[in-house]
Amino acid sequence: MAEQWLKPYGDTLDDGRVQLSFTLPVALDEQAREAARQLAAMMGLDEAAVVHAEDMGQGFSFYIVYGQCRHRVDLAAIKVSRPDYARLDKDGVDRLISEKMGRKMVVVGACIESDAHTVGIDAIMNMKGYNGHKGLESYHQMRAINLGAQVDSEDLVVRAIEEKADVILVSQVVTQKNIHLDNLTRLADLLEAEGLRERVILIVGGPRISHELAKELGYDAGFGSKTYAEDVASFAIHEWIKRTARQKGVHHVGN
Repeated sequence: MAEQWLKPYGDTLDDGRVQLSFTLPVALDEQAREAARQLAAMMGLDEAAVVHAEDMGQGFSFYIVYGQCRHRVDLAAIKVSRPDYARLDKDGVDRLISEKMGRKMVVVGACIESDAHTVGIDAIMNMKGYNGHKGLESYHQMRAINLGAQVDSEDLVVRAIEEKADVILVSQVVTQKNIHLDNLTRLADLLEAEGLRERVILIVGGPRISHELAKELGYDAGFGSKTYAEDVASFAIHEWIKRTARQKGVHHVGN
C-alpha cells in the first residue's frame, strides 16, 4: 500500500500548525507563561507561542499555545481495531433475532459503580433513543432492561442471572485516575468467577472507549462516540450467531 504521510493543517498544507490548551498548577505570571511555552516545545511544537493565558485562582493558570508540529504519520500504515459486524437497521435486527433465536434477546444495561452519567446508556437503551435513532426498548425482538446509574457490579451480575441475559451492556465515562478501568475489569472478573463470562455477550460503551481497550479488558466489543442502538444490536445478534455456531461445533466434535 502506498505511503500517505499526514501532518496537521493550519494555514497551508503540511504546515503542521496546531493549537493546544492545558492547565498548570501555578499562579499566572511571566515565569509560568514561559514554562507553558517550553512545555509545548518539549511536546514537539516548533515556534511555540502562548496566545492566551488566564489566571484560574487558587494557584492555577490556563494556557492556549499555538505552534508547528514537527511530526507526521503514515495513514496507510494505521490499522484500527473495530467490532466485526454487518450493520443492520432496526427492522433488520428484529428479523434476524426472530429467525436465529426464535425468542427475544435479553439485554441488561447499566452505568456501574460510581458512574452517574446516564446519557450514554439512555441513548442506547431507552425507547426514544438519540438523534433520531430509536433505543433498544423499541425493538420488538429485544427485552431491554436499563438499571440506570451507580449500579454495583455484583447487583448487575445478579440481575443478569435473574433475567437470563444474553447481553450485558455497560456505559462508562472516562474518569479521573482511570477508575473506569478498575470498574470494568472488576465486572469482567466477577462474571468469570461466576462461570458466566462465556454465556453472555459483554459490551462497553463510552465517549473515549475504543474496541481495542474493551478487548484488553476482557469485553467482546467497545463502542465510542457516534454509536447508536443499531450498532450495538447488530453486533449483539451477529456475535450470538457466531457463538452458537461455535458451541454446536464443539458439542458435535465432543460427541
